Amino acid sequence: MINFILIFLCISAGVILSKLRVLPPDAHKSVNAWVLYIALPALSLRFVPEIAWNVQLLLPALVPFVVWGGAWLFVRIYDRKKRLLPGSHTALLVTCGLGNTAFIGFPMISAFYGESEIHHAVVIDQITFILFATVGVITILRTSAENSQEITFFSLLKKVFRFPPFIACLAALILSYFIDISAANPLLDKLVATMSPLALFSIGLQLKFGAIKQEWKLVSAGLLYKLILAPCLALMLALVLHSSGNPARISVFEAGMSSHITVSLLAGQYNLNPRYCSLVVGLGIILSFITSTVWYLILR
Repeated sequence: MINFILIFLCISAGVILSKLRVLPPDAHKSVNAWVLYIALPALSLRFVPEIAWNVQLLLPALVPFVVWGGAWLFVRIYDRKKRLLPGSHTALLVTCGLGNTAFIGFPMISAFYGESEIHHAVVIDQITFILFATVGVITILRTSAENSQEITFFSLLKKVFRFPPFIACLAALILSYFIDISAANPLLDKLVATMSPLALFSIGLQLKFGAIKQEWKLVSAGLLYKLILAPCLALMLALVLHSSGNPARISVFEAGMSSHITVSLLAGQYNLNPRYCSLVVGLGIILSFITSTVWYLILR
């Protein structure tokens, strides 16, 4: 319950302060800078080394890849009909392909299935984060470079390897095989704790409900995939793998979470349709409470 209250308070604080105009118009960029360059690298270093790989986690580990692959196909088909601008194309892809599997997902799992089942969701969340820190970051930086006409292989490589979350993710994957960095966990925990409140506050600062008229088609497409089609794909995968029980239910349930908050901030930070990014996250969080309940009843 405390997480749901925190979500409401942080988004509401951002919306209210934006309406009162007590902060500069681009104040969200400073907030985003902390989330992207401090809190996110800390998250990589804290949790990526703790992933325990085994065959029992096959379905939870595969679900994020299937959701991303399905998003790529969905956006390709949608783009053929709508002829999206590159920024909107990428924003739709990353918000469809990556879900909010922790900050929204974990409380939902706890409420519907009990805290003892969260360990299945942790695997999905960590794989989702690795996808964000690698494929998601590269996709956004590539589009940003194309928009500024700076796209070459080496310029893209330079951007990627200068981006702290990507570096931290690689470091966490590699260093864990050679040294134990768990001594830094208390400090990393404090930094990680700042990420979700500040990210939600930034979403609130950028949330302009008046922009729904301009972005409703794109927002509808993003919500359709993320809340309905993505869990359908996860359900099909569970059936193909003959998976059952709570691991299968939770894998499908997590696939239907709203869009990844931080990837939306990153896309908006690089001016890839920030109005859509804030709307799809804000509305997705609200609607996911309803769709998650429906999915829970279906999966029973």
